[in-house]
Amino acid sequence: MMKRFFTPPSNSYFLFGPRGTGKSTWIREQYPDALWIDLLDLSQFLQFSASPSLLRDLVLGNPAKKIVVIDEVQKAPQLLSEVHRLIEEDKSLQFILTGSSARKLKREGVDLLAGRAILERMPPFYAGELGSLFSLERALYIGLLPLVIMSKEPEKTLKTYGGLYLKEEVQAEGLVRRLEDFARFLEIVSFSHASLINTSNIANECCLNRKTIESYLQILQDLLLSFHLTVFTKRAQRALSSHPKFYYFDAGVYRSLRPQSILDKPEEISGAVLEGLVAQHLKAWCDAQTQTHNLHFWRTRSGVEVDFIVYGPDLFLAIEVKHSDRIKPSDLKSLLAFKEDYPEATLLFLYRGKERLMKKEILCMPVEEFLLQINPYKRLFETAQKPPHRREEGGDF
Repeated sequence: MMKRFFTPPSNSYFLFGPRGTGKSTWIREQYPDALWIDLLDLSQFLQFSASPSLLRDLVLGNPAKKIVVIDEVQKAPQLLSEVHRLIEEDKSLQFILTGSSARKLKREGVDLLAGRAILERMPPFYAGELGSLFSLERALYIGLLPLVIMSKEPEKTLKTYGGLYLKEEVQAEGLVRRLEDFARFLEIVSFSHASLINTSNIANECCLNRKTIESYLQILQDLLLSFHLTVFTKRAQRALSSHPKFYYFDAGVYRSLRPQSILDKPEEISGAVLEGLVAQHLKAWCDAQTQTHNLHFWRTRSGVEVDFIVYGPDLFLAIEVKHSDRIKPSDLKSLLAFKEDYPEATLLFLYRGKERLMKKEILCMPVEEFLLQINPYKRLFETAQKPPHRREEGGDF
């Protein structure tokens, strides 16, 4: 059992994350005596879907069990009304509600417990959670998904991961009309990983209309398989791009879905994988903060781009990532351009080299060192301690 950075709250909470991030495994270790309802179990799913009031009977019939786990709650969202009522009646009860999709909860507009449960997230492993077991080279090939890392056959597990989602989430929930179109889309959109999203181009490649592609992109986000970054526009002094950037949630999942051929340049894929690995760490860190920190990128209409902007009440960090062990003057131009507009920003250049170097107010740092020091309970890029996770009251999906 790998120790996670996550520290649970003492009251009821949602714990959301993609399949395979270890939510259920962690909860079983943390709460071995909890009353457990597994909605992936077909018999339990059918029982509670047909009769949500059965939850109340079960809880009242086990008065010694004060912790109740409902695994994959999105499968039977009507249970949330019963959870709400039970919490109101007995303040000593704690419900832990896991999920790998917010789509059904949003679509049906169900009761999200009116602020009585906190929203928490469990991402793939942080590099720092693995510590000495972390290998950058390995992470760039298989990612950091616990399901994959802990598997005896990680490559094989990773190859079947996309199919698992297609069968158990997309097809089972009837999210799309034609599963083969969505499977094709998963491959085509992988070429947009770490790049601007151009829905018209994706639609042409998939032979589908733009509205369908937009709905598919939303499904990926709702299933927690991807996230988008918007352009940083505060106090903008230049004409900026309006398109967001797309990332799969895990570098290994991206690599497994990205079709490869003899015409591919290895550095193109490796660069996107490395950028995605940094992105997933930054996204997880921002999601976990007590005070809101936002993750953006910066790109001008003329094509000058900084990969990541981390912006919050106590942090303003511009980060450029390069899959190279050397630093060329041209690599630093985008950061210097950003500094002209935002002199308050701290500049960081991450690369595959081994040395920390200071060049023109830019700290150049080995990317592996940076990833290993990221901890949601510490300030990003500093040693000062941070308060515990941000608590998002009401469950904003």
